[in-house]
Amino acid sequence: MGKRDNRVAYINPIAAARSRGPAQNAGPSIQDYLSRPRPTWEELKEQLEKKKKGSRALADFEDKMNVKWRKELAKNRERLLGGSDKDKEKDKKATDKEKEKEEKKEKKEKKKKEKKKSNRHSSSSSPSSSSSDSSSSSSSESEDEDEKKSVKKKRKRKKSSAKRASDSSDAESDGEIKKKKRFKEEGDKDKEEKSRRRKRKAERSYKDSSSESSAESEGEEAEAKKKKRSSEEKEKITDKSKKKRKKKHKKHGRKKKKKAASQSDSELD
Repeated sequence: MGKRDNRVAYINPIAAARSRGPAQNAGPSIQDYLSRPRPTWEELKEQLEKKKKGSRALADFEDKMNVKWRKELAKNRERLLGGSDKDKEKDKKATDKEKEKEEKKEKKEKKKKEKKKSNRHSSSSSPSSSSSDSSSSSSSESEDEDEKKSVKKKRKRKKSSAKRASDSSDAESDGEIKKKKRFKEEGDKDKEEKSRRRKRKAERSYKDSSSESSAESEGEEAEAKKKKRSSEEKEKITDKSKKKRKKKHKKHGRKKKKKAASQSDSELD
């Protein structure tokens, strides 16, 4: 049986390319690129002017959008101006009310002054007129006192409401502080509990690992003892076998000697 011929014909690629000859260019060459048709200077100027002008469709679209924006701006301006007019009307009404109140106060003051003057003039006249004037002055004084009392009551109400608001704010602040303290205490307690749990877990894992290591060490010691026993038993067995072999060799040697002696005796005879 002969070997198979696994040889393969080797072809030098450089020699093969030379034998094929020059490669045919399928695409355009450099000369074709250099001799390509180019636009003249006038045509290039026309193209640039067209780019600057832009398209008509885009210009029309921009005009439409400008018109829409103008309409929306006009609407928004009308709304804002209408709102400002309403605000102005409200301000005018408020100013008118204040003016009316001031005019009423002035009229009351004028009436009081006139009554006082009339009382003074009438004091020199008849006692009946003096009594009427005194009654009118007393009525005016009572009105003044009523107004002062109402003003004082309003002030007291405002002060009491302010105090209540301050007390409520203080109470709320105290409640918030207490809540924050509680949250902090709870957080500290949670942290302490977590640390304790971690310590317990670490201790348990350490105990488990120590128990496992002790069990492993005991198992290794038992295996070592077993190996020693097995090695000792093997040594004993080998010693016994060696002794048996020695005994066999001795018996065989004795037999050979006997045979040799018997053969020598027979030859002599």
